[in-house]
Amino acid sequence: MGSKQIAQETFDEAVQENITEFEMEPEEAVREAVQQFESQGVDLSNIVKAVRPPASENGQRQKHQILLTLDSLGNAVAESDLAELPEQLSTFAAQCKEQLAFRYLAGQNGAYPVVFSACQLAAGDRDLLLRALSTLSALLDGQPDLLDAAGQELLLHTLREQREDAEMTLAGIRCVRHACLKHEQNRQDFVKGGILPLLTGAIVQHGDSAEVVRTAASALRIMTFDDDIRVPFGHAHDHAKMIVLENDGLRVLIEAGKAFTDNSGVLSELCATLSRLSVRNEFCQEIVDLGGLNFMVTLLADCMEHPDVVKQVLSAIRAVAGNDDVKDAIVDAGATDLIVLAISHHLGNPQICEQGCAALCMLALRKPENCSVIMEGGGALAALQAMKAHPREVAVQKQACMLIRNLVSRSRDFSQPILEMGAENLISEARAAHRDCDDVARAALRDLGCKVELRELWTGQKGSLAQ
Repeated sequence: MGSKQIAQETFDEAVQENITEFEMEPEEAVREAVQQFESQGVDLSNIVKAVRPPASENGQRQKHQILLTLDSLGNAVAESDLAELPEQLSTFAAQCKEQLAFRYLAGQNGAYPVVFSACQLAAGDRDLLLRALSTLSALLDGQPDLLDAAGQELLLHTLREQREDAEMTLAGIRCVRHACLKHEQNRQDFVKGGILPLLTGAIVQHGDSAEVVRTAASALRIMTFDDDIRVPFGHAHDHAKMIVLENDGLRVLIEAGKAFTDNSGVLSELCATLSRLSVRNEFCQEIVDLGGLNFMVTLLADCMEHPDVVKQVLSAIRAVAGNDDVKDAIVDAGATDLIVLAISHHLGNPQICEQGCAALCMLALRKPENCSVIMEGGGALAALQAMKAHPREVAVQKQACMLIRNLVSRSRDFSQPILEMGAENLISEARAAHRDCDDVARAALRDLGCKVELRELWTGQKGSLAQ
């Protein structure tokens, strides 16, 4: 993906030049322009890759279809045409959902104030407001910067006033979710505005709606993200604590899962959110006390054929295993055998291999008794098989190396059996192939009793070598 950006106008001119100067057919002209810009390292993800309609007879340049639709919607809003508005909103939303480039172009040409005004116009009409919020959600997807303070207040007001309406709640939460992804300021503003109790309340009130529970859990999880590169320090940790301590988030999520034992999508989302909330020792313990560990172990056993669920459960187990007492509870619950089975069963899936090795690594840390259980269950062999299956995946290599080290650091008797599985060559290869693996691979080799040659790196200073 390129890092350079161009304007839609620049792309359109290049396409037109290919048509007029080089007599290309429209489709060929677009392909040629795409190839030309991508070869120069230009990111075209926000560009509509289509031929703009030709100029009209009076020479006026025509617009892309999404902008023509936006004009029609704008006219309906300006004239307060409530009869025309539903169809225009639906058409615009459908085009926004087609691709990011369409909604980006619309957003750059004043779409947000038009859609926000439509939401205001629809305030007294439940079905129309539902359609307007769905359109706002489609527009905000990937464009959180568009939302302003008035939009935030509109969404908070709607979620407060319409909390008994499942469809309206879902539409509002979808907007909040899109507005908070990769946008720290929006997250902080929404939390200050009281979004957290509205999200946990929605899960409780609409606990029979799979979509509301899944989307609200996802929105809670996004409040704990630190994914806005423009902000050096976010409030992810503070938000996680508020969800747990002030809004009983752990209990709400675990209880919600009991209604959807056969819905892998909901359960996967709940596990992912629990994982993000496991930021303190006492939170990890509370998850166990509330039955969350049994929930995870049962889910892993029952959903072994669903890779998305397996990955999220492994991530959640890894997170709660940060508490030493919980480590023992996980092992006692028989989770180690299931984790090894998950790695072996999904050996071709690098994310499952990574999370599985990471979960075992946490269980082995400072726990020789757990190391014995992992070894007896084939954990070391599964990790080495994962390394062999994914030599180019640095995350898999790193977690496997850390697991091997944890297994032998306090239990030297395991070194020889692990070496006989071929560990030395695999770890040495990981060290050679991935600079990020150097430290953990060297530590694993050292604790296995292997001879480790220190890698020397030139620092650029005269007469100085760094190892």
